[in-house]
Amino acid sequence: MKKSLILIATIFSTLCNAQNVEFEKDNFKDNKEGYKEALKNIKKGDYSCEQGPSFYSDAIAPYLAAQEFNPNNASLNYKIGKSYMYSKYKLKAIPYLEKALSLNPAVDPQLHYYLGRVYHLNMQFDKAIDAFNLFQKNATVKNKLDMYPDVEKAIQESETAKKITQSPVRVFIDNVGVNLNSQYPDYRPMISADESVMMFTSKRDNTTGGIKDPNNNEFNEDIYISNNIGGQWGPAINMGKPINSDNHDANSGISPDGQKLIIYVGSINGDDLFESELRGNAWSKPEKMNKNINSLYHESSACYSPDGKSVYFVSDNPDNGGFGDRDIYISKKDDKGKWGTAINLGGIINTKYNEEGVFIHPDGKTLYFSSQGHETMGGYDIFKSIYDENTTTWSKPINLGYPVNTTDDDVFFVISASGRHGYYSSFKETGLGEKDIYMITFLGPEKQMATDNEDNLLANRIEPLKETVTAKAIEITEAKLTILKGVISDAITLKPLEAVIEIVDNEKNNIIASFTSNSSSGKYLITLPAGKNYGIAVKKEGYLFHSENFDIPTTSAFKEVNKDVTLKNITVGSKIVLNNIFFDTGKSTLRKESTNELARLYKLLVDIPTLKIEISGHTDSKGAADMNQKLSENRAKAVVDHLIKVGISTSRLTYKGYGKEQPIATNDTEEGRQLNRRTEFTITSN
Repeated sequence: MKKSLILIATIFSTLCNAQNVEFEKDNFKDNKEGYKEALKNIKKGDYSCEQGPSFYSDAIAPYLAAQEFNPNNASLNYKIGKSYMYSKYKLKAIPYLEKALSLNPAVDPQLHYYLGRVYHLNMQFDKAIDAFNLFQKNATVKNKLDMYPDVEKAIQESETAKKITQSPVRVFIDNVGVNLNSQYPDYRPMISADESVMMFTSKRDNTTGGIKDPNNNEFNEDIYISNNIGGQWGPAINMGKPINSDNHDANSGISPDGQKLIIYVGSINGDDLFESELRGNAWSKPEKMNKNINSLYHESSACYSPDGKSVYFVSDNPDNGGFGDRDIYISKKDDKGKWGTAINLGGIINTKYNEEGVFIHPDGKTLYFSSQGHETMGGYDIFKSIYDENTTTWSKPINLGYPVNTTDDDVFFVISASGRHGYYSSFKETGLGEKDIYMITFLGPEKQMATDNEDNLLANRIEPLKETVTAKAIEITEAKLTILKGVISDAITLKPLEAVIEIVDNEKNNIIASFTSNSSSGKYLITLPAGKNYGIAVKKEGYLFHSENFDIPTTSAFKEVNKDVTLKNITVGSKIVLNNIFFDTGKSTLRKESTNELARLYKLLVDIPTLKIEISGHTDSKGAADMNQKLSENRAKAVVDHLIKVGISTSRLTYKGYGKEQPIATNDTEEGRQLNRRTEFTITSN
């Protein structure tokens, strides 16, 4: 209480010792016209406020006009301060609320509550706590019933923010600039795994249908897209129909390859999630996701798992047994490709408050989401949790820290596959609009930072500025995964092909995921988390399949591999390397990891019963020539023996060992020698 009295005394001493001047005729006998005009402006402002908090900002201009006539009215100053609290310029509320306090501390029971909120936003945490305590002490019974739990939480958030801001994380935070951000709200950034494409949502005046939402006095949402060229985001383009409609359309989740999109659509029938797929150069008409995801309630955001077999989504459906208002759920595809029953992620992730903006990293185990619960600095904060496959549990969510998180809402965070760049939408006083999109660069300990005394130096309206934060060096580790991307095309014409890409766990001999390259560009992108031996098979009817092997140890660092694939027509002389046929060193016994590759070869021979092939074995140049010759022949024979065993006629199969005689790479490096140690098949007749 002593601190609170000091707070009041300080405010009184720093403001002029003006007395409260009521809007009464006797106080303005010398300016009756000005008095009448001021009353009209107050009435106009009051009318806007009566429409609800979304319209409070419309009251600011008429209130300010009236305040210019009479600057010393406590009620008007309070109304101006409260209205600013619901605008993009929240911190402008401070002088008006403080003046209202100096003119009449009892002007409104909620005055100290709003002072606490704005002090908290301005990172004046001790003053915020004092103001909140004064509100609780002096509030009416009704206000206590309505707001007491909120105030208790607000006090705790101020305490948490004091602690978190004392140990800032090492980051750069850049406004992504005018190509993406506008004077309107811009938010929900979603990126492909390689950061080549971004989709986001905006409420701009060129919205499809040109409609304003009567509930919030803002234009309906539309989805925009931007391409990253040379490290720069290009001008954002409205995606148009069929992605955008006359309703609210907000992007929610994008697949790692940028080929599938989840869309939130608001309509008179509810707020549901839809899916669309990029087919060539055109997006398909969005189709509503099934009843296991959509309900009669509000499904607000979602994301795909990297393998496309699961979707995480946010819903306030009380029938699903949630922990709070909005919770995060997961739904998995069944054998028929339909989304299955929604499962709540549980009390480790979800709280009695709202969760929002869910995103699963391409590593398939790191979950990012925003929450009003857990240990927040205020509003929504961004947290991360890691899934443990062995215990099937999520780790305790960790706050991403300051300045990534702030005292206001920080929502819809996504991160690149490398883990170096994150993107999110945030309200900042220095932004271009009500919300802007920002890029976060996570820094390693090797980068020395200069001290900067500005707490809120983020980005100006023209050029991005870097927020410089000094802190103890921390280790920033990149994600342990590999991005494999490229173009699939015809080996002769180089025409892009739409082909199926299967990802196989060679050790478990099961297909992990299946994707399709784009029919117009032939582009594909897949993510391969470390810790597995992957077999990659590219297949298209009328072509020989192509295989690749990626054995990625658990300790492997992030890397991006560009691999263009050319598929060969089924013609005599066509030759294919079987990259997923494995033998133990110096032996000719087929290992179990070869199962799926052998199955593909078997299926090819069954599908084309006239096909005849030669299986050939090859070695590197190490060792005696006669030993290499014998080993290569025995390995080729092992493959033929397997095919005969599963039912392929011996008349269609021949084998030969070539030893070291047909290298396809240098034998001077281990990488080259590994390529030379291979099994191939060649079409001898079709």
